[in-house]
Amino acid sequence: MSPIGLAVIGAGYWGPNLVRTAIATPELQLERLCDLDEQRAQAVLGRYTTVKATTSYEQVLNDPAVSAVAIATPAATHFDLVRAALEAGKHVLVEKPLTSSVSEAVKLADLAEQSGLVLMCDHTYCYTPAVRRIRELIRGGEIGEVQYVDSVRINLGLVQPDVDVLWDLAPHDLSILDFVLPEDVTPVAVAAHTVDPIGNGRACIGYVSVWLSTGALAHMHVNWLSPTKIRTTLFGGSRRTIVWDDMNPSARLMLHDRGVDRVPGSALAPDDRRQALISYRVGDIQVPALPEREALMSVLAEFASAIAERRPALTDARAGIRVLELLEAATRSAEDGGSRVPVKLEAGE
Repeated sequence: MSPIGLAVIGAGYWGPNLVRTAIATPELQLERLCDLDEQRAQAVLGRYTTVKATTSYEQVLNDPAVSAVAIATPAATHFDLVRAALEAGKHVLVEKPLTSSVSEAVKLADLAEQSGLVLMCDHTYCYTPAVRRIRELIRGGEIGEVQYVDSVRINLGLVQPDVDVLWDLAPHDLSILDFVLPEDVTPVAVAAHTVDPIGNGRACIGYVSVWLSTGALAHMHVNWLSPTKIRTTLFGGSRRTIVWDDMNPSARLMLHDRGVDRVPGSALAPDDRRQALISYRVGDIQVPALPEREALMSVLAEFASAIAERRPALTDARAGIRVLELLEAATRSAEDGGSRVPVKLEAGE
């Protein structure tokens, strides 16, 4: 099969990464880079390239050599750009979040499905070797029933001009949660607290709680103002606990056979029985070997495969909608002082 003609839309923060990776992906043929600033686009491409730089999105969509587009522009522009691409018969890969609202995302998902086109969200972390292994461990029953998820994603900057910290950082953790949980485990409610201590006009620190259908609780801390960068998530199970530290290249993933077990009660006196019900388990720690592969390479490979095989991508539009539903619920909760907001999401893959 000949390579799929691709255009990248946006030459700002993420666009250059898409350009570099697309050029290195055999299943794709990068044809165009589109940006409102043609000089910036040309600077990204460099002097020695056959890829065409343009400021005209219409020109891109009218190019028969372009079968797919990868959109890396601000979230507020996604709906119009994605809709135009789908109406022009192009497959679409779009950066997170899919759109600025659930209602817009549903329209795009319906349009893609009616047109037989691939609409994929670039939930990049879902394609890292660590998260792929976490999905295997959880769905394979290696850690038992998920009891809690605790995530910290903090660093200094970038303070975004168009979205708050929830919409900037939380999509990563929410998309990971959607990707790794078993199909029959779904979010049922969300609560969030946010604060803007620097007077930015948008929240810079956020805490999000997601209650799951099993009674488990997932908690996420996102922060633009931390002087240290932390990327750590715990997936606590009834048998084992996964510790994912993305800042530790020598042991990104650790599987702990340590925890607290509840044992059956006995005929002991009440005070003694309470102590007897708790058993501490101290076992080995395993560090699974992970392959070295850039996540964005896997994203573009999945995009190309989904197009070639005429199937939904692993992180398709419906996955993007589920993340948006949680983000909208978190926003409503934060505006209401942290109230618990019920949600009912469709099941994932």
